[in-house]
Amino acid sequence: MAHDGLPKVSATAIVADDHKLLRDGIKQILQSVDGISIVAEAQDGLEAISLVRQHKPDLLTLDMAMPYAQGLEIYEEVRRWSPETRVIVFTGLTSLGLLSELVTAGVDGLFAKRGDPDELKDSVSVILSGGKVIAPEIVTLLEEGTPASSLTARERQILSLVATGLSNKEIAARLGVSLKTVDNHRTNLMRKLDVHSIAELLTYALREGLLEGSDQL
Repeated sequence: MAHDGLPKVSATAIVADDHKLLRDGIKQILQSVDGISIVAEAQDGLEAISLVRQHKPDLLTLDMAMPYAQGLEIYEEVRRWSPETRVIVFTGLTSLGLLSELVTAGVDGLFAKRGDPDELKDSVSVILSGGKVIAPEIVTLLEEGTPASSLTARERQILSLVATGLSNKEIAARLGVSLKTVDNHRTNLMRKLDVHSIAELLTYALREGLLEGSDQL
């Protein structure tokens, strides 16, 4: 196994991705590491949270953008229900704001979907032993660029719902929060992005890769 000197891996894992092809690929990589046992697979964000609560795995691999609940929201719930679970996030986005937010949130591993599969294989034992690994190409992006304005997970969620054409009232009903709360989040995210209309907001968000669900294969 890579990384001599680390204890032999003996760990349970959940693989969460809404694309079966990617789930199968990640499973194959994890199963090539001695001692990794895949206990469940999740196809959407809510299922990922439910399975983590049920199994409390040692490791969760997580697609940044999935139906029903996205990466940062899922990460917060995992930390709430299974704080010992190590979380590896995969993303197809290159938005500096989002990548910075993931690192700040404390994810244990951060990899590009199009990255070298050996990076994941070689990093699993490090992450399970308490280390953190960020893929080299992501490190380069963070070091060379100026991060975009950082949005909270809730602001990002509201931005996604605004993009679908929902009104503030409809968003409040969907999220189970007050209309004033939605108004405040919407005002804050527009201030952070320095935009003054919904059209400007969506244009900026699309350009910077800030819309949840825009992370595709």
